[in-house]
Amino acid sequence: MLPANQWSLLLFSLFMAASSEASAEDVRNLIQQENVHEGARDWQLTRVKVAEGGCRSVNIEGYCSKQSVTAGESLEIMVSTNPSRQFRIEFFRTGYYGGRGARLMKTIDRIAGITQQDPTPGEKDLHECRWKTSLSLKIPNDWLSGVYLGRLTTIPDGNEPYWQSYVIFIVRDDRPADVLFQCSDNTWQAYNVWPSHYSVYTHPKGGQGPWADVSFDRPYGRESQYTSVVNDPLTVGAGEFIPYEFPMTYWLEQQGYDVSYVSNSDMLTSDRGVKCKAFVSIGHDEYWDQRQYASVTKMRDEGVNLLFLSGNSVCWVTPLRPSSDGNANRIFFRGGPYGAENDYALGREKDNGPFPFRGPDEGLLMGARNVEPVNGGGDWTATKTDHWMFDHTGMKNGDSVPGLIGWEYHGQPAAIPGLEVVAGGTAWQGGVNPQQWTATIYPGPQDNFVFNAATIWWAQALGDPPGHTLPWSHHSRPHGPDDRIQKITSNLLQRAIEK
Repeated sequence: MLPANQWSLLLFSLFMAASSEASAEDVRNLIQQENVHEGARDWQLTRVKVAEGGCRSVNIEGYCSKQSVTAGESLEIMVSTNPSRQFRIEFFRTGYYGGRGARLMKTIDRIAGITQQDPTPGEKDLHECRWKTSLSLKIPNDWLSGVYLGRLTTIPDGNEPYWQSYVIFIVRDDRPADVLFQCSDNTWQAYNVWPSHYSVYTHPKGGQGPWADVSFDRPYGRESQYTSVVNDPLTVGAGEFIPYEFPMTYWLEQQGYDVSYVSNSDMLTSDRGVKCKAFVSIGHDEYWDQRQYASVTKMRDEGVNLLFLSGNSVCWVTPLRPSSDGNANRIFFRGGPYGAENDYALGREKDNGPFPFRGPDEGLLMGARNVEPVNGGGDWTATKTDHWMFDHTGMKNGDSVPGLIGWEYHGQPAAIPGLEVVAGGTAWQGGVNPQQWTATIYPGPQDNFVFNAATIWWAQALGDPPGHTLPWSHHSRPHGPDDRIQKITSNLLQRAIEK
């Protein structure tokens, strides 16, 4: 038996160890605590049947009533099964989760499915579904901000196969997170060809103009670039999140960053953004409402660090307006380019739009302007490796990351005091025509900074999560995770967070 003084010492040591463990738990941020949970082994689509033409999953498909929701709010999910079948929906939060990429949050089984009608095209060829609600989901209070996938699976009737697709939505919050991650869902919708080649690019009048309206009230078909950029039918229903954005959310949560997620439509005011230290635009962030531009400009001016880890960004003005039944921010058309005179840059029509008809200059926000015509690829080449963002990367001027430029990129630097070109080189438009691209960084007014990576494919060098397929374009492709790009990104985020 231990003497009394040794018992006291042992009990004190056990108490201190327990206190230390509790303290370690307390200092973990919400993302780190969330990723302790076991990831799902089975969250991807396994059986998908796309309709002739490759646009949609007619056996089962659906959409959500809102782009984003908060805990405690209700989300309506509209689903069509053809033929009519019962189905289940499994809700997954995407993240790291020990490398599995998603966590199962909830399963709802044996929901009655019906075949819902394709909409009659409206004015400007608008395809706006008015489907009956299949289920209403109240977001539980413990669902952390993130990008959520609802996996729809038909329940076979007799000896027949099952079929699957996704719905996608964002859970947002209002906490003062270190990193605010903006999903590019306006662009997902602009390129959405559901039900049969109806996007802002595929209107019978010729596409790419103010004559085509698109609605969030419809399922996501396959990403419209599936024949030329990334060909993976097992992402149907998830917009462009899995190929272009998921690699970064996976990496951010693997590294334990305190990150919160929003949709494009959540950024129409600066209220959410000014509570965070860094704002991230990722992937193919092409379509912005002017209110987004004003909001993010205000965030920069109030000291938020901006990271445009994206390409072809802030390119086209996208005025959001309500659906026909009054739900906010559910319809838009492709207006004119930022920084260009045109008759339809903002507002619905030339004579009654709510804003002036000139889009602001995207270069004055990002640091470099979009290149036209674009579509191509090349290597990301460092030109100013004495800058702090290159610390501990081992890179020297002229070193390149192969294939990281594409498939759209930024070029001419803006005339901003203190702006530095940190990388630049040649992209091959169409695979053969040389064009110049530039990555830039410039100081903000509150000891903050704005970084422009100049490529859609930056995220491809950060992570390679389950379910992800590397893209390609015009004889060029990224190679996947690269420790130099990971270190540049962590240098940028560390500087932003420590400010």
